[in-house]
Amino acid sequence: MSSKATRIDLFRLRTPQMRAFHLSWLAFFVCFFAWFAVAPLMPLIKGEFHLSKDQLANISIAAVAVTVFGRLIVGPLCDRFGPRRTYTWLLVLGAVPVFGIAFAHSYASFLFFRLAIGIAGAGFVITQYHTSVMFAPNVVGTANAAAAGWGNAGGGVAQSVMPWLLAAVIALGVQHDLGWRAAMFVPGVSMLIVAVLYWRYGQDCPRGDYRDLRAQGVALDVGKAGGWSVFLAAISNYRVWMLFVTYAGCFGIELFVHGVAASYYVDRFGMDLQHAGLAAGSFGLLALFARALGGIASDRLARKHGLVARSWLLGALMLGEGLGLLWFSSAQAAGLAVTAMIVFGLFTHMACGSTYALVPFIDRKALGGVAGVIGAGGNVGAVAAGFLLKSTGSVQHTFALLGGFVIAGSLCALAVRFSAEHTAREEQLYREALGLNQAQPAVTSVAA
Repeated sequence: MSSKATRIDLFRLRTPQMRAFHLSWLAFFVCFFAWFAVAPLMPLIKGEFHLSKDQLANISIAAVAVTVFGRLIVGPLCDRFGPRRTYTWLLVLGAVPVFGIAFAHSYASFLFFRLAIGIAGAGFVITQYHTSVMFAPNVVGTANAAAAGWGNAGGGVAQSVMPWLLAAVIALGVQHDLGWRAAMFVPGVSMLIVAVLYWRYGQDCPRGDYRDLRAQGVALDVGKAGGWSVFLAAISNYRVWMLFVTYAGCFGIELFVHGVAASYYVDRFGMDLQHAGLAAGSFGLLALFARALGGIASDRLARKHGLVARSWLLGALMLGEGLGLLWFSSAQAAGLAVTAMIVFGLFTHMACGSTYALVPFIDRKALGGVAGVIGAGGNVGAVAAGFLLKSTGSVQHTFALLGGFVIAGSLCALAVRFSAEHTAREEQLYREALGLNQAQPAVTSVAA
């Protein structure tokens, strides 16, 4: 704990903790950007490939489905190889299907590459893992939430930037069918650039790289070198599955809203595409600060009321989100619907931040597995929502049903409990971090 940062200084890049913070959110930003870069181009692609509604639905589900498996895999890989190597390879390998989709000329090949691009969404788990091992218990919730929130903003940037990139390419005289393909090279190249930065300037933990530390016989506060043992430890912990459900009910809803909100405003309220996009975009912009608010609130409540306060906060945020979804689904006017969406969106993003403010305290020896399984829950929620929509055929009805699910899911947050021994151990780590911080000013300067 003595080497973990106890404060966040956004402009101090000399410390490994703050370099990891900035590199991790930047890496997730480009991953999220690449993940959803093709989404705003779909109206053009739909016409070129003559896609049916079922094919569009399959493409939408494929984009988030494979991320489930990616998130399950990268967590243990972080424990085995370290977040620096894992993120570097994810960025390099993830860029391949981003480039590949530019060469798709049929529905089948496009679906394959769209499915493969979803692996970029696994970067979220590495981001949360890296900040978790770099920051002390008193600020780890804030660090996790802020890094994830800023990374999530990559999806909103993709929605805004990609159409302009396409317009710029077309203005140079490139035809439409080649223009969107050329635009897809931007997110691919961005991933490769950040991969180089991560490899050059990042390190696994405050003391160095896992490989070097293990070779020196240094004991690490993470899973064993085998990696998969921590996955087995994670899936045997009931708290992991409780948070799996809550994350399905917050991040899963976030992904679902990104995919259907604009169309919902057009179909239900008759809004034009530009205004519908602005309305839907307001939901995504909340990620810039709302996730961080969830983490900050979790850290501050835990400081006063202990570890259990983190669970109670998550339950309250989930309840607010569920009630907001019911309000949104029943809104009869566009203005009221936008207001309701912003309200439930605030609870949604804060619940995401609150969930990963709790993750580092579930099982420190199985952190990679815990982060991976819970992160996969978000994509499972999005996939389930997609199939629910296909079943009901009504976005409005789907939102109402999801509201009920989220309210029920809030009980899972309240079910997360810790033994007296676990709580005492975490309290000791918390005091140790702050006590060493006061005793060694040099450490404070590193973290401050």
